[in-house]
Parts: sequence; structure tokens; C-alpha cells
Amino acid sequence: MAEVTETQLPGVGVRLEFRTSNGTSVGVVVHRTGRREVVVYDRVDPDRSLAQVTLDTDDARTLAEMLGASQVNEALTAVQQRIEGLAIEWLPVAEGSPFVGRTIAEGEFRTRTGASIVAVIMGETTIPAPGPEYRFVGGETAVAVGTDEGLAVLEHLLNG
Repeated sequence: MAEVTETQLPGVGVRLEFRTSNGTSVGVVVHRTGRREVVVYDRVDPDRSLAQVTLDTDDARTLAEMLGASQVNEALTAVQQRIEGLAIEWLPVAEGSPFVGRTIAEGEFRTRTGASIVAVIMGETTIPAPGPEYRFVGGETAVAVGTDEGLAVLEHLLNG
């Protein structure tokens, strides 16, 4: 397997790059929003891109599946099953959510669902371990951990 180099891009995300067996450099820029850019670099001038494709989250999943990601997903599922009942979800908070303008504490999500909001992603910004004072504005994504059932209830609460 090729060695992958990772470069943090402050305020943007991360760039992952590797060299194929035929010497071509390929990179993926993973933006904090979930958008991905696949870049193929010139062999002679590594700072020049020959092609770039921008993928939204669904496009990236489709391409990953075409490249065999289902095998990785099966392995991840097996690991999650070893941590009995644990699941993680990225839950969009719609602009029309009943919790827009309200805090995590006001939602009493952990008490009501057993699921914990462990991060909030808003545009290019990630808020790890948001406190109970975090106030939803709509359009962000809540990253939550809990049981499948608890996460389903949380999703329903967040988006009605």
C-alpha cells in the first residue's frame, strides 16, 4: 500500500496525498464542510494540477463505494459491534429546527435520548466538545454518539 502524507490546512481542512505505482501524485483536500477535491498533479511540476474534481458528500461516498469502501465499512462495523451498541452520527440541524436559538442544555438531549453531542460543525469551523451553553443557529451539523435508538430520537428532536 502506498504511503499517504497528511498536511493540515488551517481554516480549510486537511490534504492527503500519495504517489501511485506509476509515479503519479494524487491528492484529496478534505474541507471541514465535508466537500472533497480530488487533484492529480503533473509528474514534472508537482505544484501544477492536471485535473481537479470537486465532490460533495454524496459524490465522495459514491466514488468511495466504487473504489471498494464497502470493505472498509464492513471492518468499521465489526469494530463498532465490539463496542456493543455504540454508534456515531452526523446530524444536520435544519434552519427550521425547533432548537434554533436554544442551547444544548435547554434541549436536555442526553437526558432525553441517552446520546451525547460531541462536536458541532458549522461551515469551516468545528467546535469539539461543545458545552451546554452552545446555542444552535441552524445549518450546522451535530456529531453525536449513542445507541442507534437514541441517535434516531435525537435526530427527530433536532429536526421535528
